[in-house]
Amino acid sequence: MNKSKKKSNIPRHKRLDRASRLLAAEHWIPKYEGENIIKGYSKHFAVDKICAINELQMLGYKINPDYVNQLNGTLEGQKKVKEQQRQLQKEKKIAETYSNSDDTFYYIAGYTSGGASYGISWEECEIDKYETEEDFSSQDIILYTSEDDDIPF
Repeated sequence: MNKSKKKSNIPRHKRLDRASRLLAAEHWIPKYEGENIIKGYSKHFAVDKICAINELQMLGYKINPDYVNQLNGTLEGQKKVKEQQRQLQKEKKIAETYSNSDDTFYYIAGYTSGGASYGISWEECEIDKYETEEDFSSQDIILYTSEDDDIPF
């Protein structure tokens, strides 16, 4: 055996392609003792349930169409939840990025003795306040902080 080949820690039956899975399934299915063949096939061969349904149908198993419709509905619901989570993460990142800003100012440099804020406005930066950091180049905007020697105002 060539010593340069690295042995995978993933079981062989989880690394099979479709043709190999179909051959292996013919031997695995008679040994399966669970109640839900779709769930068992999905776990054993590390495929999603839609793929398990398709491959079991290729092997001649009849799958209840109501179960398929219910599964598709569940998957759509999961996609919506993930999209909502991504949107919340994006909004959170924007809030963190602009933590020292408000609707008027892109960067709040400080406050007057009367409590009014001053700094760089959104118009001066020519940035839409709903854009993310990836939407513009960091070289386009130079922020001045209190540590900078030359403050522009």
